[in-house]
Amino acid sequence: MSENTDGTIKEPDEWATGDEPATGAQLSYLETLAREAGRELPENPTKAQASELIDELQDQSGRVSGGDDA
Repeated sequence: MSENTDGTIKEPDEWATGDEPATGAQLSYLETLAREAGRELPENPTKAQASELIDELQDQSGRVSGGDDA
């Protein structure tokens, strides 16, 4: 998600470029997250789809949320 200058958050499906192919950085990160989660990635995701899938996989893995309380 991206934050607008007025502080609101714009959902990926509202992005002007959301229907463009996912970036190399998104795909690389998605591959890492999917491998850790044992998930398959869709073929040729859009930027918006990749962003949403990154959020979903991060939530599942605890990678960003600090799932380890060590």
